[in-house]
Amino acid sequence: MCLGRPCAADGTFLPHGTPPTPAPLKAPDDWSPYRNRIEFELAEFAFKKCHMSARNLDFLCDLMAATLARHHDTPPFVDHKDLHNVIDATQLGERPEVVPPWMDDEFEVWYRDPRAMAHNILANPDYKDEIDYVPFREYDASDSTRRWKDFMSGDWAWQQADTISKDPETHGSSLVPIILGSDKTTVSVGTGNNEYYPLYASIGNVRNNVRRAHRDALVIIGFLAIPKSISLSAILSSLKPVMTTYEVVRCGDGHFRRVIYSLGPYIADYEEQLVLSCVVKHWCPKCIAVRTDLDSGGRYRCHEHTDFLIDELHADILWDEYGLIGDLVPFTNDFPRADIHELLSFDLLHQLIKGAFKDHSFPEFRTRVWTNEYQISSTLPIIWYFIEQWMIIQL
Repeated sequence: MCLGRPCAADGTFLPHGTPPTPAPLKAPDDWSPYRNRIEFELAEFAFKKCHMSARNLDFLCDLMAATLARHHDTPPFVDHKDLHNVIDATQLGERPEVVPPWMDDEFEVWYRDPRAMAHNILANPDYKDEIDYVPFREYDASDSTRRWKDFMSGDWAWQQADTISKDPETHGSSLVPIILGSDKTTVSVGTGNNEYYPLYASIGNVRNNVRRAHRDALVIIGFLAIPKSISLSAILSSLKPVMTTYEVVRCGDGHFRRVIYSLGPYIADYEEQLVLSCVVKHWCPKCIAVRTDLDSGGRYRCHEHTDFLIDELHADILWDEYGLIGDLVPFTNDFPRADIHELLSFDLLHQLIKGAFKDHSFPEFRTRVWTNEYQISSTLPIIWYFIEQWMIIQL
C-alpha cells in the first residue's frame, strides 16, 4: 500500500509522530550553487525581477566580460545558458541571511554626562526663583478650574512622585524628570549632506519661560549612532543608580536636597517615535488602533503588554497584527519606571505646524484659491485659525 510514510535519509521508516529530520545547516556565507552573493543577486535581478530575455542577458554578459577583461577577471555568468544551469541547480531553501554591516560595526558615541547636566541646571543661581522642586496642582480660586502651565503641574509628575514615595527611604526627596528630544539634522550640504542625530536634554523642574528663553536650561548632551536604543542606554546609564536611591545635590537657592531622577517625556517626530518604540511604520507608537479603523479604538500600549506579546506570539503576528518589531528592545527597558509608549511626546513643529498646516492645509488652500473653486474671503478664516493656534503655542 502506498501510505506515504515518513522515513530517514537511509530509507528506514520513522515511528508515527516522529518530527521531521532537520535540514542541514548552511554557513551564513554559503551561496551555493552560486559562487558568491553577487552571482545570486544578478541571477535574481535578471531572471526574477526583470524577466530578461536570453538575447538581452547574453548582451549583458558580453558587456561585463569586455569590462572585466582588462582586470583579468571574468563575469559571473558566461551567457544565459550558464545562468539558467545554475538556477536549475539551486535547491529549495532559505536565502542566506545578510546582516546589515552597521549591525556588526562598532560605533563611537560622543556625549556629556546627563547627570552632570542636571547638577549644573539645579545648581544655577539664575533659576532659584524659577524652579519647582515638587509636583503641584494649581486651581483658579474663582471657579476651581484646574490650570496647567509648567511641567511639574502635570499629572505625570504627580504620579511619578506617588510611585517613588512608596519607598520610605525616598520620603522628602525632590523628583527631577529628565526631558529628552532628538531629530535628524543635515549639515554640510555642500560636502555630502552629512546627517547627525543630536540628543537634547533638560529637566522638568525649570519653568517654561526659562527653557524657552535660551538660558542654558536646554542643552545638547550627545550625538546618537545608528543603533539608537543602545546609544541612549549608554548615554543615560549614569542616571540609573539614582533613579531608585537618592543623591544629595546643591541647588541654586543654596540648599542641599535629596533628588531622585526619572526619565521624562521624549520629544520626537513620528519617524523618530517609531525607531524609539520599535513599532512598525504606519502604526501608532501610543496605541494598537488600526489606522484604517480608528473608530473601533484600541488599547494603549504599555511596557508590560508589549513584553507579554513578544513572549507569546510569533514575530510575523507581532508585525502584522500589533505593529511590533519583536527582535528590538526600547532603551527604556533598561531603566526603572520608564515606559517608552507613555513617555513619547509629539513634536509640535513637525507634526502640528509643518504636518497639519504646511504639508496639508496650505497646499489645499493654494490649490483651491488658484483654481477659483473657493473665494479667498471664504478661505482666509481657515488660515487665520491656524495662525492663531500657532501664536497660542508660542506663548
